Amino acid sequence: WLNRSFNDKPINDAAAGPIGKELFEKEQDNLLTDLKDIPKKACDRRINEFVKRARAAKIHAYIISHLKKEMPAMMGKAKTQQRLIDNLAAEFAKVQRENHLPAGDFPHVEHFREVLSGYNIDKSKMEIDSSPISRCSKENQKIYQEWFSFADSDGDGRLTGADATKFFAMSNLPRHDLKQVWAIADSKRQGFLGFKEFITSMQLVSLIQAGHAMTNDIINAEVDFEHLQPPTMEGLDVLLDKRKHTPKREHEQNGSSQVQTSPSASWFTSSKSAKKVSLASVTSIIDGLKRLYVQKLKPLEVTYRFNDFVSPLLVNSDFDAKPMVMLLGQYSTGKTTFIKHLLKTSYPGAHIGPEPTTDRFVVVMNGPDERSVPGNTIAVQADMPFSGLTTFGTAFLSKFECSQMPHPLLEHITFVDTPGVLSGEKQRTQRSYDFTGVTSWFAAKCDLILLLFDPHKLDISDEFKRVIASLRGHDDKIRVVLNKADQIDTQQLMRVYGALMWSLGKVLNTPEVMRVYIGSFNDKPINDAAAGPIGKELFEKEQDNLLTDLKDIPKKACDRRINEFVKRARAAKIHAYIISHLKKEMPAMMGKAKTQQRLIDNLAAEFAKVQRENHLPAGDFPHVEHFREVLSGYNIDKFEKLKPKMIQAVDDMLGYDIPELLKNFRNPYD
Repeated sequence: WLNRSFNDKPINDAAAGPIGKELFEKEQDNLLTDLKDIPKKACDRRINEFVKRARAAKIHAYIISHLKKEMPAMMGKAKTQQRLIDNLAAEFAKVQRENHLPAGDFPHVEHFREVLSGYNIDKSKMEIDSSPISRCSKENQKIYQEWFSFADSDGDGRLTGADATKFFAMSNLPRHDLKQVWAIADSKRQGFLGFKEFITSMQLVSLIQAGHAMTNDIINAEVDFEHLQPPTMEGLDVLLDKRKHTPKREHEQNGSSQVQTSPSASWFTSSKSAKKVSLASVTSIIDGLKRLYVQKLKPLEVTYRFNDFVSPLLVNSDFDAKPMVMLLGQYSTGKTTFIKHLLKTSYPGAHIGPEPTTDRFVVVMNGPDERSVPGNTIAVQADMPFSGLTTFGTAFLSKFECSQMPHPLLEHITFVDTPGVLSGEKQRTQRSYDFTGVTSWFAAKCDLILLLFDPHKLDISDEFKRVIASLRGHDDKIRVVLNKADQIDTQQLMRVYGALMWSLGKVLNTPEVMRVYIGSFNDKPINDAAAGPIGKELFEKEQDNLLTDLKDIPKKACDRRINEFVKRARAAKIHAYIISHLKKEMPAMMGKAKTQQRLIDNLAAEFAKVQRENHLPAGDFPHVEHFREVLSGYNIDKFEKLKPKMIQAVDDMLGYDIPELLKNFRNPYD
């Protein structure tokens, strides 16, 4: 609230007084500063709104195509349309489950119903269609199928970069044109071309050879793509003729050309290049982990949909990200002040006050200049490790931002400032996104988690308890900070410390004693009157210990990456056992729906079966309720059976490859 009369009249000194006048002038300055910053943030805001619009349009397309699909072919169209309009909320829920979309991104039901009632669903072009450039005649499709089979050297249905460069070279096009061809064809940035993308690339090559300029607008050119002639590929006919006289590969004899998941799955791409990470390019432990992930762990995750149940697939930026420190606590416990104290300056967008001021997740990181980048923008940047946050939808991304500023400390550590945990029903009902889910996601990425407490806010509410519970599996990262300790005297501090440990003992189910730092982490001098000489010395030592812990984070970053990588591999392996077990329990023909419901209802018992049959540790299994919630949106019968070779590859990685990697990069004088 801006306590100021914003007009051209002088301030009423008689009513405001000297203190009020000073307050009003400061408030006016703050508001004018915010207004001056608007032009600086205009470009970021445009990008943010554009990304939000793109997400909304994508979900709108899913909804419309779903409604179209529900319409009958012949009779009863009017009744079906009315039923769909009346039950629109249920149809939204179906679309969300089937396509695994964030609920917060869906439009307002009543408004959508009102607009939809003026349309004939059956007569609208409502299916999600592919780009026209990927269409071709049946004759050309047969030709491209033969070319694709020839170019795909390993026959896995995926044309990777190495195979593509050899094949595309026969077009005799310059390298910069072929680079654009690949970029447009691989628009999803998968790092490979499927058959559909291969057709797109061939159509592009044909257009360039015909004299069209290679621009991003080429796919919208007014060309009859269905009857476009295939491109000229020098020497291809001779190679195909030789191939016809050689024995066919086993997968070709079986007629298999679909995509298969294998340990040679596509490598993730960085923001700078799309080259494979080969053994020769492994010059660090992190590079080695990237290679092991893509070759051995990622195929297992993709096959058993680990990314839908537990954690999104890792990308290059996840490995290269700086160490992160997350601050959690109830409002006004000094989280933002703590970051400001460490940086010795405020960061862009920081607000400090006794009321709940930080209303969003703010990532404070190093950058060339001081700026705030909106969440939707930062989540789509390939060089930032936040792409996984898109699963929480626009509702969360609107409450997420990145504050960048040049600072020597931020060159080594990134801080995550969080909104204060609310009390009562506010936390559960007034958040438009999954708060505990977001904290859990950040907990997996962070190297250190600081739980801040105030001597006057020691009670751990049910909401804060749920947030702490979401940190399950990351106990080794948690540190507790009893902040603002100089507000009470030594005797009260002893009682507060005891009360805090008692409260934590009820929440953190661990036999180890949690490390607690006591101090007053702000820029004000310590209150000697309350703390006394003993308290002052204690606070200084505690502050030094905490700063030492923070300084050690960059040194331990590589070890932390290995630790998290091994945890992820174990979790993915257990997830594969669970999914394949559920698939095995499904009947071959009748009663599939009843069996699926029984398996979901008795999930805890099924977990116990998997544990006993495969001799797995019980503590490594996922949370039953969360797993049940996600599983209910899937058809178990479509899951994959157990593939022992994939499990063995992960076991070999854990037992041999990682120890060998660490051995190769140890000190040469050891």
